[in-house]
Amino acid sequence: MVSESEEKKPSIKVVKDGPYLVKNLKNFRNSKGEPIETKPTMALCRCGKSENKPFCDGAHSKIGFSGEKEEDRIPDKVKDYKGEKLTIHYNRGVCAHAESCVKGSSSVFRVDKRPWIDPDAADPEEIEKIVRNCPSGALSCSRDGVPYEDETRPPEITICKDSFYKVVGNIELEDPEGSVPQSKEHYTLCRCGASKNKPFCDGTHWKIKFKDDKN
Repeated sequence: MVSESEEKKPSIKVVKDGPYLVKNLKNFRNSKGEPIETKPTMALCRCGKSENKPFCDGAHSKIGFSGEKEEDRIPDKVKDYKGEKLTIHYNRGVCAHAESCVKGSSSVFRVDKRPWIDPDAADPEEIEKIVRNCPSGALSCSRDGVPYEDETRPPEITICKDSFYKVVGNIELEDPEGSVPQSKEHYTLCRCGASKNKPFCDGTHWKIKFKDDKN
């Protein structure tokens, strides 16, 4: 019998101008939290045009899909917001605009003010919980120069409603262009096909009103 530690680790390979090849994934869920049957290797759509979402049906070839990053994308750069007890780090370039931070605390994350993050507007423990809920890894934080530790979760991919693939659990991302997630434990991958920062989601699904009624 093969022990859990000896099982092959799941991975995601970004195929150039093609799908995501997902291997050895055990936990795959739709937006309702319902499990989706997995296979040792699955090709997941990332062009947004497959008629068999979330799986690839070859539509990327028909539409001439390009998986390249666009030059006018938001720069992949971390900005620090320093407070008395906590420093919040934010990389807008990989933000999926899920708004979990604003919904978690509108006093800390203020969309109508600048600077838009106030690390002193709530208890550090509360802010850390909110940061952990950031699906893209765009947010992180540190105390006295020591970064907070990511959660330890089982590897899983969730299809989020009309938006991105939510990846958690340290699933290795293999990208021929060398893209590396801000957080290796959790990140969000584009599936609408329109992100300027592929393979990562940049919130463009909201602008183009991407819909996926099946999931």
